[in-house]
This record gives sequence, structure tokens and C-alpha cells, in this order.
Amino acid sequence: MGSPEFSWKLADHPRLPKGKTVAVVVLDGWGEANPHQYNCTRVADTPTVDSLKKGAPERWRLPRAHGTAVGLPTDDDTGNSEVGHNALGAGRIYAQGEHGAKRIHVHILTDGRDVLDRSSVRFVEIPENELSKLREKGIDAQIASGGGWMYVTMDRYENDWGVVKRGWDAQVLGEAPYKFQSALEAIKKLREDPKANDQYLPPFVIVDESGKAVGPIVDGDAVVTFNFRADQMFMIAKALEYENFDKVDRVRFPKIRYAGMLQYDGELKLPSHYLVSPPEIEKASGYFDPSMEEYVEMPSDKGISFNVQPKMKALEIAERARDAILSGKFHQVCINLANGDMVGHTGDIKATVISDHGNAEDMVKRDKSGQPLLDKDGNIQILTSHALPSGSNCDWRPWPCTGRPIQEGSAKCWACQCCCCCCCDESSWPRSSRRLRAD
Repeated sequence: MGSPEFSWKLADHPRLPKGKTVAVVVLDGWGEANPHQYNCTRVADTPTVDSLKKGAPERWRLPRAHGTAVGLPTDDDTGNSEVGHNALGAGRIYAQGEHGAKRIHVHILTDGRDVLDRSSVRFVEIPENELSKLREKGIDAQIASGGGWMYVTMDRYENDWGVVKRGWDAQVLGEAPYKFQSALEAIKKLREDPKANDQYLPPFVIVDESGKAVGPIVDGDAVVTFNFRADQMFMIAKALEYENFDKVDRVRFPKIRYAGMLQYDGELKLPSHYLVSPPEIEKASGYFDPSMEEYVEMPSDKGISFNVQPKMKALEIAERARDAILSGKFHQVCINLANGDMVGHTGDIKATVISDHGNAEDMVKRDKSGQPLLDKDGNIQILTSHALPSGSNCDWRPWPCTGRPIQEGSAKCWACQCCCCCCCDESSWPRSSRRLRAD
């Protein structure tokens, strides 16, 4: 990837002539699924999309956003926003993954927001089973620590370095208020608290029979934070990368080889080693050409919930896009409409229908048979998480972690659980797996 002869430039399109303006309109949150009363994209009046489908049906395509189509290891791996955006920006399939490590310690963070709360047990069972298979092959492979992503390691909203400190203590120092001999035991025990939430589980470490932490990050480790979200990772990335760092008392700073899945901060060049080229502007623009000629942001209204004003800034964005296209100034105009994503998260079905697109193709929780779940009062349980049944015209299959159906060709589907980082001994990392970009 870093070789001098390598180029990201794509070949000229065989049918699209130069000199034409191409509009790339990203309907953030839009998905395709079977029609039903909770599929807001089908309930809503969508004349523009309908005309595009019917006007040129031979050109209508539903691209896959999961599995090998976007570079994930298998077709059982669901995509997420960042994987999809990066694949769009790259314009090609690029693979990710590591092989050959002799020691693998995984530091997990439970979600509970973009997937159903209390689904963490099943999500921990899956990697535990895979790691046990590696142990049968003589590899030291195990979960070493964990906690809820909103309380441990990944602060996103309030610049709370205490969140990072809790993660550092568990992952690097091997210290936490709770100690268990397996991650599954930890999750089950911590979930016994009736107020427990997967997002806010306290930090815990896995210890051996003598009470010693099994996998703190130490000198010589190769550490990869495999989260694609820059806003969730740049704080812990600073702690892992910078020798001169005073935001929290790290106690010790291990000499490691550290890489992120992407460069989380383009201005700071953080981290210096990464797999995916950095987004220099948030959302749609950052995943395309960072040297774009012009960038326009339409700020959301302050203090107004998205379901109260579901149209958000769609009209203003449309007017600016129209002007840009007609100006003839640009070869490409990229537009990101976030209504569906933001309004869909509120769980307001009526507002999501009004917004014309959304995390909207299925807004109810479902049982294993696919039927809507009811609460104790007999009301439909609204789903606001990202893990929605969306995608192309594929058959339904049960969601492996919750039993809820999803569609295989997911056009809007987030990864199940946040997994913060993985470390292994540097010497066992094969040379071919070290091809990480460094500026």
C-alpha cells in the first residue's frame, strides 16, 4: 500500500464521459427492506426515489454494504457506517485483518446502544468461542479486559478524560474494580444489577487463578484499535501514541507498535500508523477526496429535537446542491442528507416518515419469528438502534446474536459490539500484516 508505484487513482469510467457533473447523493440512514407498516421508507411518500426506480429500472442497483463486498473477512460480517463510507471513498475493495500472531489479547467494550441492551452476553460468547479454538492450536488467545463503551476508554461527548483513564488502567495496567476469570462470567455478574446497562458497565479485568491480570499491554506489544469512528478513538489514541502526555496519569508508558484502523485526526496525524487513509472532514466529505475544492456545511438548528423538525436542513442543502450542479464548476458534487439517520434514532415513526428516509426500514423490535415485540402494557416496542433489518432483496435470516431477523445485503447496518483494541507480541506479527500506512 505504501509502495511508490501504488496509486489510488481509478481508471476512467468506460461509459461516463468527462466534462459532466456527477452528483453523489448519500441518503444517510436509508435502507431497503420488505414493505410493512413499520418500514418508514415504504410508508413515506418518496416520489424522487420512486421516479429513479421506475424511470430507469435497468440502471437501478442495490450495492452490498456487508461482508467481502466491503473488504470484511466473511459474508457473515455486518457492515457499519464507517466501513461503508471508507469503501465508498476508496472506490474499491480493500481487505483488512491479521494472521500469524502467537499471542492475542482482546480488550472489549460492550455497546447497548447500536444494538439491543443486554445483548452483550451473546456478543461475548462469540469471540470467546473463537478464541478457545485458537487456544487449542497453542495460541495464547483470550479476552483480557472490558467495560461499557460510554464509561470505559471511549469518551465522545464531554471530553471526559476519566473515561480514558478507566480504560487505560484496565487495558494497560491490568487494574480495575472488578476481576473475573472469564469475560462471560464478568458480563453475567455485572448484569445482575437491575440498573446495569451495556453502555455503562464498569471496567473489569480477567485474571488467572493467582489473581494476576492475564493480558495487560506491555513493552513489545503490537496494538491495534479496530474502531473506525474517529470521535470515539482519538483520545485513547493520544494516550497510546504520545510519550509526552499529561491528560491522565498513565503510571507507565509501554513501548509498543500502535496502529489505528484509520488516522483518527488528520491535522495531528494521529496515529502515525494506520490502515485507512484519514478523513479530514467529518461525514460524507472525509471519505472522498480530502483536497476537494469547496466544502459547505449546513449547521443543524440548536435546541430543536430532530423529530420535532424532521426536515432538518434538507431544503437548504438541496438549494445549495442545485446551484453547485448548475454552476458547471465541479466535476462531482457530493451531498449528504442525514435526516433518516438522525430522525430514525429518535424512534418517532411518524416523524421518520415525514423526513422521507431513515433508519426507517424497520423501526420495531422483533422476536425470533420476526413478529413485533410488545411491552408489558401491550404497546409496540420501538427500535432506535442502528442494527436494523435493512438491505437488498435477500432472504431474511436470524440475527446470530439476538435471534432477530436481518437481511443479508445490508445497506444500513452497524457492527454489533464495539471492540476497542487487540494486542499481540510484535515478534509474532508476520511482516505481511505490518503493511500499515505511515506518513
